[in-house]
Amino acid sequence: MKHEYKETLLYVENLSVGYDDTIIIKDISLVEKDVIREGVDCTGQVIAFVGRSGRGKSTFFKALTGLIPINSGKILIRDFENKEPNAAKAVCEGDIGFVDQKYTLFRHKTVTQALKFSLRKTTLSNTEKDEKIKQYLKEWGLENCKDKYPNELSGGQRQRTAIIEQLFSSDQFIVLDEPFSGLDVGNIEEVKKSFELLGKSSESNTVIFSTHDIELAIELAQTIYVIGHPTINGKKENYGTIVAKYDLRDMGLSWKDYCDDHLKLSKEIIHQMMIS
Repeated sequence: MKHEYKETLLYVENLSVGYDDTIIIKDISLVEKDVIREGVDCTGQVIAFVGRSGRGKSTFFKALTGLIPINSGKILIRDFENKEPNAAKAVCEGDIGFVDQKYTLFRHKTVTQALKFSLRKTTLSNTEKDEKIKQYLKEWGLENCKDKYPNELSGGQRQRTAIIEQLFSSDQFIVLDEPFSGLDVGNIEEVKKSFELLGKSSESNTVIFSTHDIELAIELAQTIYVIGHPTINGKKENYGTIVAKYDLRDMGLSWKDYCDDHLKLSKEIIHQMMIS
C-alpha cells in the first residue's frame, strides 16, 4: 500500500541520560514523521521499542516524556498550536502522555471524575467537558464503567481509562511502558483495540510502546527500534542505545497479514536483541 512521509512529529538527537556517574542511555537519535496512506483517512503512527531487560527502555521513555532530566542532546515534538509547517518545541512534562505498567489511577475517583480532572487545564466549558467524556467513554467501550472506581475495573478497562486520561492532558503523543505485560489473551485483545482507536482518532497521533513480545511489536508497529548495549571497537559497552531500526512500511510488511516475511523479521530482531 502506497504511503508518503510528511511533517516531522518526533525528533531526538544524541540523547544521553545518566544517574550520578553512571550513563544509562547514550547517543540515541531518531526521527519519526507523519505518514499518509493512500485512501486511508487516519492512520496514526505506532512505534515499538524492544530490547532485553536493563537496556534502558524505561529510562528512555521517562526522558522522552520529560519525567527525568537529560544529560545532553535534544527531544523535539511537533508543536500543534503553531500552524507553521514543521513547527517544533522542546518536550516538557505533560506534552507526551505516559501510561506505566500499573495503569496508575486515582483510587478515590470514579472513571468520570478522573477524566474530568484530567481536563482541568483545558478551556472547555463544563458542558463541553461532559460531552467529550461521554463521547470517549462510548468510543472506548467504557460507558458501563463511568461510575466505577479503579478496583472495580478489569485490567483492560483500567488501561483504557489511563490512556484516555493521558490523551486528555497531552493530546497527540502517548507512551506506554510494557502495555501487554502480564495480561491474559482477552485483555491483550482489548489493548490492541485501544491502539486501533488511538490511530483512528487523529492521523498525527503517535503511540510509542515497549514490549518483550516481538510478534506483537511486528503486528502493531510500523517502526521497531532495538535498544541494546552497543559493541564499539570489539568492546561491548554497558549503556543502552539504538542498535537497530526496522521500518516495516518501507519493508512492505506494514498493514499486511502475518506471513513468512514477518516470521523472518521476528527471528532477526530476536538475534539483534541477543547479541546486544
